[in-house]
Amino acid sequence: MKEFFKPKRIAVVGVSREEHKIGHVIFKNLLDAKFKVYPITPNAQEILGVRCHSSVAEIKEKLDLVIICVHQDLVMSILEDCKYMKIKNVLIISSGYSEIGNVKAEEELKDFVTKNSINVIGPNCLGLFDAYSGMDSIFISKEKLRRPKKGGISFVCQSGALGGAVLDLLASKDAGFSKFISYGNAVDINESDLLEYLNKDKHTKVICLYLEGVRNPEKFFNVCKKIKKPIIVLKGGLTEEGSKAALSHTGSMAGKKEVFYGVFDQLNLIRVDSLEQMLDTALLFDKETKLKRNRVLVLTNGGGFGIITADAIGNSKNLKMAELSLDVKRKLRKKLPLTVNIGNPLDIVGDATVERYKFALENIMNDKNVDCVVVIVLYQTPTLNESVLDVISKFKKKPVILVATGSNPEYLKNLNLVSFDFPEKAITSLDKLVGYYKR
Repeated sequence: MKEFFKPKRIAVVGVSREEHKIGHVIFKNLLDAKFKVYPITPNAQEILGVRCHSSVAEIKEKLDLVIICVHQDLVMSILEDCKYMKIKNVLIISSGYSEIGNVKAEEELKDFVTKNSINVIGPNCLGLFDAYSGMDSIFISKEKLRRPKKGGISFVCQSGALGGAVLDLLASKDAGFSKFISYGNAVDINESDLLEYLNKDKHTKVICLYLEGVRNPEKFFNVCKKIKKPIIVLKGGLTEEGSKAALSHTGSMAGKKEVFYGVFDQLNLIRVDSLEQMLDTALLFDKETKLKRNRVLVLTNGGGFGIITADAIGNSKNLKMAELSLDVKRKLRKKLPLTVNIGNPLDIVGDATVERYKFALENIMNDKNVDCVVVIVLYQTPTLNESVLDVISKFKKKPVILVATGSNPEYLKNLNLVSFDFPEKAITSLDKLVGYYKR
């Protein structure tokens, strides 16, 4: 599958002069990324300064990838050209198949590509994105959908629109990305093939997976058993209403919730209930936060936030509150104000300064009873400003999870910290991370 992400020569079929059209957007993306790309259209001699061809059969050079963006009625004739030219990799953006009840056309497509050994992603998909190679066949312009920077998160997504929104959100959070694959109706290459490929991808640290249905359950089970990287999975179509929507979206039979959850648990897949949970948890894995033990110390300058965080830890499956050692308690008591209750949560109260945070963390980091620190910073108080985040980011001895409600997102981008707006979100993600490493 390498040539889907690192092709040397690409043809885009269905390129228009009109900037908002799908083929034009994809062609421009690839041209901007310095790929050798051929626009295919009978309606123009050149587009963006590049000579057009009327079909892929006109191109003398060997094509590594053909991207099809035309009406469904024309797809089979283009595949015939691909067969004639011995082109083996095709990405079909075009829709109009089982998702609208056109099962016959999808079966014809599937039979043809299987018989002729053509590798196909799609149809009815958004496209691919590789932050490292520059491959970008997403048909939404960069002005409307930002692309994330390089990093370790890869996202396999059956829904194009959902995947596009996630990409845009991750870019706004300055999250690091490796690959994004929207695979649509999966007539050939499916979620199992993509997971297998990402398991070998050196840039991928964690895999996010949005599923509506599984094409080959036995293959999915066997592939996932072999994967050594964390897979965070969100299953769509768990209710009767959602299952009906999935059938009309990608033609997927969603299946029963209990069956899917049982399989996910057997495979140690990290089950999440929302996109927000998926992204929050992925960010922890991308920062290579590894936590095999589960004792959490909560450091805060707001008592209410400390209580909420303690409740969240108490309700979690895999975490527990740490008990500070007597030696560390004595050291903290010597310098912290009498108004501070030396315990967990360690509430250094509303007049906490940068120096107080620093002193508390220096001692917590040396406590063998503590495995991880959740640091809550409410720097709306008069004695604090954003500089406290710089101090917190320097502590590396134990994992530090930041909760900064009302924080400046731009300021947080410059820090090597995973940050959350609210404590419940931080604890949910941390709980899932610990649960993965415990098994």
